[in-house]
Amino acid sequence: MSTALRPMTDIAFALQGDFVPTGYARALLQGIVAALPWFKEETLAGILPLRGTQHDKGIWLPRRTKLVLRLPTSRIVEAHGLSGQQLTVGEAHLSVEAGEVRPHVGHPTLHAHLVASLLDEAGFVASVQNDLARMGISGQWICGKHHILPDGDKAVSGFSLVVHHLKPEQSLLLQGMGLGKARHLGCGIFVPFKTIPNLE
Repeated sequence: MSTALRPMTDIAFALQGDFVPTGYARALLQGIVAALPWFKEETLAGILPLRGTQHDKGIWLPRRTKLVLRLPTSRIVEAHGLSGQQLTVGEAHLSVEAGEVRPHVGHPTLHAHLVASLLDEAGFVASVQNDLARMGISGQWICGKHHILPDGDKAVSGFSLVVHHLKPEQSLLLQGMGLGKARHLGCGIFVPFKTIPNLE
């Protein structure tokens, strides 16, 4: 079981496949758990959202698409077992190729596409303030757009979030811990973000 203090690392797998259906996150999780049964027990582990272009049939994946998992560093060797696996994600079929380890860097600005929350914007802002303070993170932050992640008959809602002016150790902590729930569905995972001009 994960703990807050375990070092975290990303591993990026080359991926062969044309598309995934809209609302693919749960099916992708199930495919990964079938290959790596321990994955779901790691509460801080996550699957970064796939990058692609939305079309009627789903999300089309460019050739250089990567499947990126955020894992405790102690699990990286086992995670390489995902290489060579075939994942069925709805009507899509994905081939997982070699994985590349990507250690975290203490970048001053981080972004999460969706931090899961059932609260309205005012409540979300208050919860983020409390969570960051509890973690000892003093950086500034910007609440972004409201998003809804389809999940079968359900949905995960929340807001995007940028946290900036982070010290290196705070950045590494936030990348390792994340915020909110549904990390296995791609929520609350922070990645380095471009510099935001005129922020003081």
